[in-house]
Amino acid sequence: MERSERFVDVNGVRLHVVEQGHGPLVILLHGFPEFWYSWRHQLPVLAGAGYHAVAPDMRGYNLSDKPGDYSIEALVADVVSLGRAVAGPEARVHLAGHDWGGVVAWQVAAREPAFVKSLIIMNAPHPTLFARNLRRSPRQVLRSSYMLFFQAPRLAEWALTRRRASAIADAFRRSAARPGAFSDADLDAYRRAFLRPGAASAAIGYYRRAFRQGARSLPKHAILVPALVLWGERDPVLPPSVNDGLDEWVKNLTIRRIPDCGHWTQQERPDVVNREMLEWLARASGLPKGRLQAGLL
Repeated sequence: MERSERFVDVNGVRLHVVEQGHGPLVILLHGFPEFWYSWRHQLPVLAGAGYHAVAPDMRGYNLSDKPGDYSIEALVADVVSLGRAVAGPEARVHLAGHDWGGVVAWQVAAREPAFVKSLIIMNAPHPTLFARNLRRSPRQVLRSSYMLFFQAPRLAEWALTRRRASAIADAFRRSAARPGAFSDADLDAYRRAFLRPGAASAAIGYYRRAFRQGARSLPKHAILVPALVLWGERDPVLPPSVNDGLDEWVKNLTIRRIPDCGHWTQQERPDVVNREMLEWLARASGLPKGRLQAGLL
């Protein structure tokens, strides 16, 4: 069952999509500054367990269109439109997201609950809870200060793309829990994707638009969709404490903390993440355990 790629027209943009397998649809949303490649360890495992795994380059990233609108409304509509393009107008999907992809996944579940069968979030705080943490915790403001730097026009792009985007490679190394978590080939792939024309401004544009939208874009009601939260305990920017009080906003919640794991959850500990994902999806989909075991082989 080979991995394949194609372009899918959704919500007025063309998204580059990598997919593998057949069965219940699992959409995998990457974060900053990544692209579909961040799910390379999950695609074959999910396919082997009987799922149709789809990992898009989110709008603005890598080979996908870079339209300039990075509002949360546009990002949510992209995901819903992609699910319907792949699985039909009545599509209901399992949705997994890491970092910014996790933020979008939270918002999809809040805004389009009928579209989501289950949710898997990795090192991405619930937007409303995170905004509250920023108001109350000077330490978290300091950890997240890069978001303020990203508001500087052109300066942020220059800083992140100079020396062939060496800052991108440094970010992966710094936020991983162990040296050597990423090979030179992995880092080169991320640097090349980030250096594609318009990609840096697009990626930073997520932060700029979120800053302008402010509190009016935050979920106002609790999420009822079943949610699994996987959290690398050694994330230097987003410690597990950002989830304190999450059960106020997510009513059907399971949290699993992953030791010896930094920010790049599914890439640093694919063994743990794959097992947790398959066990969660098997329960949510009603697939037999034999399919789950096959995916891990």
